Parts: sequence; C-alpha cells; structure tokens
Amino acid sequence: MQPRNMSMSGVVDLAAVKAAQEAKAKAEQARAQSAREGGTGAISPADLVIDVDEAGFERDVLQRSAEVPVVIDFWAEWCEPCKQLSPVLERLAVEYNGRFLLAKVDVDANQMLMQQFGIQGIPAVFAVVAGQALPLFQGAAGEAQIRQTLDQLVQVGEQRFGLTGLTVDPEAEPGGAPAAPERPAGPHDGLLEAAVQALDSGDLSGAVQAYKNVLNEDPGNEEAKLGLAQAELLQRVQGVDPQQVRRDAADKPADVQAQIAAADLDLVGGHVEDAFGRLIETVQRTVGDDRETVRMRLLELFEVVGPEDPRVIAARRALARALF
Repeated sequence: MQPRNMSMSGVVDLAAVKAAQEAKAKAEQARAQSAREGGTGAISPADLVIDVDEAGFERDVLQRSAEVPVVIDFWAEWCEPCKQLSPVLERLAVEYNGRFLLAKVDVDANQMLMQQFGIQGIPAVFAVVAGQALPLFQGAAGEAQIRQTLDQLVQVGEQRFGLTGLTVDPEAEPGGAPAAPERPAGPHDGLLEAAVQALDSGDLSGAVQAYKNVLNEDPGNEEAKLGLAQAELLQRVQGVDPQQVRRDAADKPADVQAQIAAADLDLVGGHVEDAFGRLIETVQRTVGDDRETVRMRLLELFEVVGPEDPRVIAARRALARALF
C-alpha cells in the first residue's frame, strides 16, 4: 500500500488545510458509526500498540490517522538499538493515554513500506497525522528527546487538525473498535469547507476571500491563518515563469521584489531553508521600507510552514539577529 500525501524530505504540504477538513470529517463519521452501534468509543490500553503490515497499512495507519496521530516504529528482530527503543515507545504510548497510537512495522516482513518511506537504517520513527507523513527521528534517542518530539506531534495534531486523541478505558476489551472523542462542530466549519472547495476547484481568489471571512469573525483561527497563507502563496506563484524569476533574482541581488518572488518559488518547491535564507540575507542588505517589506513576507512564509516547525524556529532566531 503506497503511503499517500506524504510531507517527506522537507516538502511544504500545501494541502494541509484540506487534510485537516478531511480528518475532521472522518473522525465525525467514526463517532457517528460508534454511536449507531451503541459503542462508547473507548479502547483498551492494549490497543494503543499495534503491529502493522503492508496489507493493513491503509486501514491501520492512514485511516486511523484521521482520528489520532499515528507513530510508526520501523524495527527488526536483529536490530539491537530497536530492542532499546521499542519498549520505550510502547511504554510512552500507554502513558500518553490515547494522545497517539503506536504502529510497529517489522521491516524484514514489509520491505515495500521501508522503501516507500525512504528508510536507510533502523530504528526509524515516523508519524502520520491526517494522512500526512513526517519523519520524527532515526537511530537511538533518549527518552527526554522522545518525549519532546511526541509533545510537539500531539500539539500539531490538536492545533492544526483538531485531533484530540482516543478515549482509553482500562476495563475495555482488547480489540474493540476505536472512535475519536466527541468534538462539536466549530462555528466556522462551513466557511472553512467553502475555502477548501475553492482550493480544489482552482479558485484561489475565492479561497483567499473565504479564509479572510473566517478571520474577520475569528482573528485567532489557526486553521484559517494557515489556509490564507497557503492560498495567497499559490496565488502569487500562479502563472509566473520560474526561469525568469530565478534569472532576475540572480542578476539583481539588491532587488527586493525579485528576491521575494524567488523565495516564494523556493517554498512552493519544498526548498524551505533556501527561501528563509534568501529573505534573511535580503533583510541584512536593506533598510527602511524595503526591509519591512521583506520581513513581512518572511513572516507570511513562516505561517505557511507552521510555527512549530524547527526550520521556522531557527529562521526566527536568524531574523532577530539580522534585525538587531
């Protein structure tokens, strides 16, 4: 089974807003199905750690990631570091009490999955959130580092995708059907769905306006902020000649607009650090209104990538040094 919508190799996922909406819809469907069947939606602690193979990857990882972040532990019986790491992950899965699900993949029995994730060595740990895959760490890691990484993952799941985890009942029978906890519909879900539909149809102006409508009523709506930043980025690069943009940037290093346009292309192409570095260097070379123009565009690109991304955190520090 081919993993879908994977944010691999640092590529910026410009479909994150759509994925968030789909994740919420799937979670609501799971809750409704559980209610129809008379279930409580609770699972046993034993069900927080599952073995996954290629045949069940779609069901056990991709579909489940619409309800809860799924951490994937790629391991093998002969791997000594795996024998140290896996028990820690299993213990933390129970300790985190449903805030993430641990899926264990034996690479010897699932070579195709190992290749599709681009794994060069094990242990390797990935996560899938609302169908979006991201690498967490490779090799042995200390428990403090693992906890920090898991905390960030849980935060992303909650803030960007509305995934608040699974309900765990110590008395539930192992193997019970899980369902996401109750989550009431938000007041702006209709407007956000309209924005996603506009993006799907290529109506970037409509998507921009729809996200602005949400922010007019709810200025702190993180999903709308992310969606607006992404839609505006796509709108800016639509129809441009990439080769001409890059020639202009190379020939005119002091031209603020040329550097901004090239940074937009860098980001859409997944070259996140190049985009940030280009604009930070431009900040260092400029003053006054030009410097402020570059700074504001850089902040907009931070919104596209997400404030919790380590590349954004590092770039914010570099920007502060450039400014002060």
